[in-house]
Amino acid sequence: MLLQFKPVAIHVMPLAYAKIKTSKGSIAFKFWYDEAPNTVDNFISLAQQHFYDGSNFHRIIKGFMIQGGDSVSNIPDRAGTGGPGYNLAAEFNDRPFVRGVVAMARSQSPDSAGSQFFIMQAANPGLDGQYTGFGQVISGMKVVDTLANTPVSDDNGTVAGPKPTIISIHILPATPDIYFKHAK
Repeated sequence: MLLQFKPVAIHVMPLAYAKIKTSKGSIAFKFWYDEAPNTVDNFISLAQQHFYDGSNFHRIIKGFMIQGGDSVSNIPDRAGTGGPGYNLAAEFNDRPFVRGVVAMARSQSPDSAGSQFFIMQAANPGLDGQYTGFGQVISGMKVVDTLANTPVSDDNGTVAGPKPTIISIHILPATPDIYFKHAK
């Protein structure tokens, strides 16, 4: 008897994580490549192009989330309107929006995310399945909490005064222990 095997194509994404260096400290998060591959690829590409460097966390709602990644967040009255010049298709998934989830910000249209992202300071099940979650903070939640205490000028989270800065975002290789150590 002759055994036959069909070839199998396997996409292997090397384990990697992002390290966000902010004016208040560093935040590291692991990617959920299996749940949101295009979103992860987009974030990695923008970070490697230094797109985020020097931008701000322009929207902060204490007890909810901090939002950054806007290319024009340094221009008065333009914060929240910038992006890379294209939109991504939504990659909604089953991951719950718990403390430390990293997700793409968007407008009312599900397919409107580009570069802006937010980090959950607290769980919010109302966002489950409504936004593209693509990662989980593995260190630096104290920094997220510090950023969440930034003074704001309105209920929408517009930062009053100097905005916390994203100095840089580096994509670093991760050893499996980073993923397994922080798996839930």
